[in-house]
Amino acid sequence: MSPTTTPTVRIERTLAAPPERVYRAWLDPDLLRRWMAAGEFHVTRAEVDERVGGRFEIFQAGPDGVHRGGFSCEIVALEPPARIAIRWGFVGPDRVADPAHDSMLTVTFEPVDDGTRMTLVHERLEGLHAAMPEVAERVGTGWELATAKLPAALAS
Repeated sequence: MSPTTTPTVRIERTLAAPPERVYRAWLDPDLLRRWMAAGEFHVTRAEVDERVGGRFEIFQAGPDGVHRGGFSCEIVALEPPARIAIRWGFVGPDRVADPAHDSMLTVTFEPVDDGTRMTLVHERLEGLHAAMPEVAERVGTGWELATAKLPAALAS
């Protein structure tokens, strides 16, 4: 990624569930625990204060069970069942917040014939890229791996 490139991750997935169900999968702690972790990582705790200004926190562990950090976020917009915007904060195992690690995540849900087209846009990653380039480079892959678990979570 060159210094003049604005880092943005964009992922689209079509999911075999109505927009209301996919929207809920982003706010229901029980559903979040089933999918909001990349690859072999798993969610140990999910907390959501479902309101604009509310907290959205995800705690994760690796396959070895060791706590690896997660996300400490603030809900910026809720437009059921069409859009969620979250000020996204990456935190390490000690849950240390750092404004340089803040970014913006917007997820939209559009009805299509076979379910919902979910579009995820994670932007304003410049601060994270400057502070922790090795983490910033994996954001897209992390979202690909986590959202790959979403169809199974929606089917449960």
